[in-house]
Amino acid sequence: MNIASRAARPNFTTAARNRALKLRLRSSPALITRRTFLTIIEQGHEGWRLALGRKPVKLTPGLNINIPFYHTLTVLDVRESSVDIPNLPGYTADNVPVLCSGSLFFRITDSYKACFAVSEVTRNVQNIGTSAMRSVLGTFTYDQVIADRNGLNQQLNIIIGNSIANWGVECTRFEVQSFQPANREVERQLELQMEAERNRRKQLLDTQAQINVAEGQKQRVILESEGHLEAKSNEADAKYKTVYREAEARQQQALMEATALAQQVESIARALSGSPSSSPSTNPNEQPPTIAPEHRKLALSTLVELKRLEQLKAIAESKSNSTYFFGDKASLGVQANDAFNVDYAQSVKAGIEGSNKSTAGRGRAEGALLAN
Repeated sequence: MNIASRAARPNFTTAARNRALKLRLRSSPALITRRTFLTIIEQGHEGWRLALGRKPVKLTPGLNINIPFYHTLTVLDVRESSVDIPNLPGYTADNVPVLCSGSLFFRITDSYKACFAVSEVTRNVQNIGTSAMRSVLGTFTYDQVIADRNGLNQQLNIIIGNSIANWGVECTRFEVQSFQPANREVERQLELQMEAERNRRKQLLDTQAQINVAEGQKQRVILESEGHLEAKSNEADAKYKTVYREAEARQQQALMEATALAQQVESIARALSGSPSSSPSTNPNEQPPTIAPEHRKLALSTLVELKRLEQLKAIAESKSNSTYFFGDKASLGVQANDAFNVDYAQSVKAGIEGSNKSTAGRGRAEGALLAN
């Protein structure tokens, strides 16, 4: 048993040593790289090679020479990368403690500056993003961040980009992932504040609605009053135009009646004077015959008597029980101091019988009137 155990111990120790060596080689690729004379730069990366710590040479993607102990190689990823900024405590412009987290996206544009102008470019970019996020967050209120998170992202993108531009690094964008109050007490106070703000806005909206209703009623009353005023004005204008046109019509009617009456009087007077009335004169130089004033007066009296006869006929045809006449007493042959109780027909008859004019003249006058 002792001999067997002694023979087995060297094998166990050798196997353990081989496994430990393999793990060491697998966990230290730089040791293997240093022992090779060639290196491969992958696509999307750039490398800088130093000869004894100086004379940097840029290595492009592909196969490149790398002599151990003589060359020192630094490889950078020029693709767009990101670093996470975990829950970062900070204060807003209105002194609200919050926790904010985000992601910073960047890309190396100048590998020489990123390699020799700053050490550990990724860690320094993350530090710049952390400090910028805390400082920019203090310029925004809590409500501004909640309402417009893109504004905070754009401001952080500008400030971080200006800070890391000297390192040959470009800040492509910054995205805020989470934004919340630091503790439950602050969250409860914010909820009460938001509830009060909602109530205030509700009251403002209700007040504005009442103002709009009152304004609408005011406008309705004004429009109605203006409509009534315009309607009254239109009615007054219509009445004025109607009265004016009726007056013009009566005036034209009176003028036409007066003209017709004058023509009738003229015809009767010409008939009484024995002058021809219907036959036109063939001699243009012949003067019209002169009519005496007494003939015109007799013609007018004759025309009035004829009108009275027409009225008498209308009275005779009327079905009324009694008829009363009001007019000029002198035209009826009654003195001014006598009572006005003389029958109209008898007065007309007495006036006709008491006339000094000849019956022949009356006949000619009636014939001229009927001819007209």
